[in-house]
Amino acid sequence: MNNLLAFFRSSGGAQAKILVGPVLILMILSMMVLPLPPFLLDLLFTFNIAVSIMVLLVAMFTRKPLDFAAFPSILLFSTLLRLGLNVASTRIVLLKGHEGPDAAGQVIEAFGHFLVGGNFAVGLIVFLILIIINFMVITKGAGRIAEVGARFTLDAMPGKQMAIDADLNAGLIGEDEARRRRNEVSQEADFYGSMDGASKFVRGDAIAGLLIMVINVVGGLIVGVGQHDLSFGEAGHVYTLLTIGDGLVAQIPALIISTAAGVVVSRVTTADDDVGTQMVTQLFSNPNVMFLTAGILGTMGLIPGMPHLAFLFLAALLASVGWYMLKKEQEVLVESEHAPDAVLDAAEAAAAEASWDDVSLVDPLGLEVGYRLISLVDHAQNGELLHRIRSLRKKYAQDIGFLPPVVHIRDNLELKPNDYRILLHGVEVGHGSAMPSQWLAIDPGGVSMKLPGAATTDPAFGLPAYWIDVSLREQAQIAGYTVVDASTVIATHLNHLLHRFGSQLLGRQEVQQLLDRVSRDLPRLVEDVVPKVVNVGTLHNVLRGLLEEEVPIRDMRTVLEALAEAAPRITQQTQAGAHLDENAELLAHVRLALGRAITQQWFPGDAEMRVISLDGRLENVLTQALTTSGALEPGLAESLLSEAAKAVEQQESMGDPAVLVVSPVLRPSLARFLRQQLPQLGVLSTQEVPEERMMRVTAVIGG
Repeated sequence: MNNLLAFFRSSGGAQAKILVGPVLILMILSMMVLPLPPFLLDLLFTFNIAVSIMVLLVAMFTRKPLDFAAFPSILLFSTLLRLGLNVASTRIVLLKGHEGPDAAGQVIEAFGHFLVGGNFAVGLIVFLILIIINFMVITKGAGRIAEVGARFTLDAMPGKQMAIDADLNAGLIGEDEARRRRNEVSQEADFYGSMDGASKFVRGDAIAGLLIMVINVVGGLIVGVGQHDLSFGEAGHVYTLLTIGDGLVAQIPALIISTAAGVVVSRVTTADDDVGTQMVTQLFSNPNVMFLTAGILGTMGLIPGMPHLAFLFLAALLASVGWYMLKKEQEVLVESEHAPDAVLDAAEAAAAEASWDDVSLVDPLGLEVGYRLISLVDHAQNGELLHRIRSLRKKYAQDIGFLPPVVHIRDNLELKPNDYRILLHGVEVGHGSAMPSQWLAIDPGGVSMKLPGAATTDPAFGLPAYWIDVSLREQAQIAGYTVVDASTVIATHLNHLLHRFGSQLLGRQEVQQLLDRVSRDLPRLVEDVVPKVVNVGTLHNVLRGLLEEEVPIRDMRTVLEALAEAAPRITQQTQAGAHLDENAELLAHVRLALGRAITQQWFPGDAEMRVISLDGRLENVLTQALTTSGALEPGLAESLLSEAAKAVEQQESMGDPAVLVVSPVLRPSLARFLRQQLPQLGVLSTQEVPEERMMRVTAVIGG
């Protein structure tokens, strides 16, 4: 029982907030349907006045329009509340008005008698003036401002979105900040659009108040004369005063709400000030204005027949304020003039001296586009390339095992309009052209049909292709072409280069972030290996070695366990005098531990592996050359490269992966040599292939 009570206490505030809307709707419907006693009607009229005052004060203290984003909804509910009160008060005035001036409640009586002195003619004039002020001045002006504000806000949305995307791509802000800014821009547009429509509520409320007053006066005369046997004059006096009181009770809060609407939509956001602070600081900021105004008022006060006391008093007051402001300005000026020369010299020297903030670092990964490709990276123009690049980075992180740097996108007027280039640490590593309004039909091989379009090559893989119109897309697909849009062309090219240069994208910072991520799941393993067994630098070299041959580093558990096993042994051998390349030995050991995954990467499933092998005599020659001198003779290297290219072509023609399997001694050197000229050729050692996998040699180098 105690737990249940505690739950209700903890959730009471949230439940109360949720029930505010439904309770208010039920209250309005009840006022329109059920007869209310005078006391309850007085309470509701007072509540309506209090709500209007609160809304005005909140509007005055807001620093920007979105701080009061609920204002359009509040405007709707307050209008419905006043209309509901009009219905309830009309009912009680017509039913009990003949009983006396307090029959409809003391609030209506006070507004009908005290405020207008019991004179219904004065009350009628005051009521009409309030309606004219509300309808013709405040509501009309606020509605126009809201309409123009909504239009300008919608027109400015594309530019604001582009600025946010530019800051995000430049790395000035993160994803969360960009998402917050986009939501703020969207909310601002929604707010001004809602205010444009909500201002019509107040406008309609003013018209409804005028019509309700006429109906109540006519209805009161009919009820008083026809049903309660009152004279025409008596009925007119009683019901007109009650109607005027009812109208004033409703129109004064309506005027306050309209003023709040005008304050919200008419203010211009400057710094972090509310409306009152803005008015005081900007209106009373110039002492010359005070002196001139005081002089004009003083001159008018000296004219015979003018109220001398009022004019001269205000003139003296304004002159005093101006003198006080002028004195403050002079004090600030004197302080600045007497500032120490050393401080000024130091400030000037600091301003002129270069600082580390002037150093501009090179972006790890960049994309520059010509001006015709800007639409592909412009969020406001539904550019898809930004979304593709974000998805590409996420997919790369899932497949390879680390998050690549953010791609910084910029426009470059020095490029041709349809050209782009991809930069790695400020150096171009790839370039191409793209046609935003066309599709690229890529010939994967074996397609004989030619297409009407500009002949080109696929920038990622160098395949022959055509830029074609959208109308030829289906025809090209039927003919066997692979058809992609311009965004996909650039994204595919970028993805290809990410995999090719993944080792250069993995820096010390990324390694540390990767260790932090792994330590969340395997804290003891990371603690035992880094830096106790190997330091971050050694781990960085091993991981880069894996990435150079496009081996994913997702299985960090296996990598760390392999290093923990091999590093002490290799260190002991080195200390004993063995001439070993520790990084190469560690990399070889880690590859053995990842052998099953590496094999699966080239040969998925458990089917037979169709591989390339070395001729026995060539293998002996290579082993002797690499173990003695560590390098290949130019003639042997050229012959090896030529034979390897033929074997790769043969494998690809049969639809098999181009994988060379050699002895563990030759694998590192051959992989390093062949990777430069034949990046599509994978080199595995015999020990990396699992024992249960069946191999079949389908091509021999040097045979």
